[in-house]
Parts: sequence; C-alpha cells; structure tokens
Amino acid sequence: GDDSSTLASWMSAFESTGKLLITGKKLNEARADFKSAKADTAETLETIKKYHANEDYMLCPHSAVGVSAVHQLNMANSATVCLATAHFAKFGDACSRAVFTLPEIPKELSQLWSLETRSSNCSNDAKVVQKFTERKIEERMEKHKQRDEKKKMITNLLLVSAAVGVVAMIVSASKRR
Repeated sequence: GDDSSTLASWMSAFESTGKLLITGKKLNEARADFKSAKADTAETLETIKKYHANEDYMLCPHSAVGVSAVHQLNMANSATVCLATAHFAKFGDACSRAVFTLPEIPKELSQLWSLETRSSNCSNDAKVVQKFTERKIEERMEKHKQRDEKKKMITNLLLVSAAVGVVAMIVSASKRR
C-alpha cells in the first residue's frame, strides 16, 4: 500500500548513499511484481545481431537490452511484446558493431542529420523548467497563430481575386452581347 514515510526515507537514503536497500516483506512484494536482468555490451550486440539475422529486424541497443532480458528471464513467448525505445539509426555506430551492413535509413529520419541542433540550458529547478516550457509552448502557439493568420489572409486574397476574375468575365461577356 501507500507508505509515504517509507518512500521518503528510501529517497533520502538513496540521495546520500547512492544505494537503495529494501529488505523483508517490501522486497518480497517487489519481487512478486518485478523481474530484472542485465545485458553487457557483448550480450547487447549479440542480441542485435541475432534479431537482425533471424527476424530481419534491427534493434537499437536499448531495445536489445530489454529483449535480452526477456530471454534471460525465460519470458519470451508468442504473447510477449517488447516495445522498441528508439530507431536503430540513432545508434548507427553501436549497431554497426553488430551488423556489418545496416539497413537503409528512412528518408524522413536521415534528413534529421542535416538539421540545426537546438538546445537550451535551464537551472536544475522544477519551477524554472516549468516556466521555460510554458514560455516555449506560448512562443510556438503564437508562431502557429501568425502562420495560420497569414494562410487565412492569402486564402481570402485568392478568393477575392477569383471573384474579381469571375465578375470581369461576366462584364466582358455581357458587353459582347
């Protein structure tokens, strides 16, 4: 159940020691709900290689650790679903250590490599990050609003131009009669 004081003491201990020690009933409850495994670099690369060769699927290194864990825990079956965490192209250098010729990268993804990288620094303060995020969202919303207003104005100008053209054709046709 909910035990905020225990959780607070665990978090405090973890902050000061970098370790989390859970024992007794709480540990047994956690073990009933969670399983864990690990994969070192060699195991990760082997999983990438195996899935590429056997399943024609290219795993990213993080996804390969999860897939490896499922196999280590004997949990792989026809109902098992492993969600990939990223596209392999994000980790091309690592994946090329497992698979000599990497599959083709989708055009939409390969275009990202030529785009400008944007980054912003914020102090390690939740309120500062929240305000920064809110400001960025507001800026984007304003930019989209301005863009939408421009589109609307252009559409209106085109409609007016078309209407003027139709009127000119009608006037011209009536003068010929």
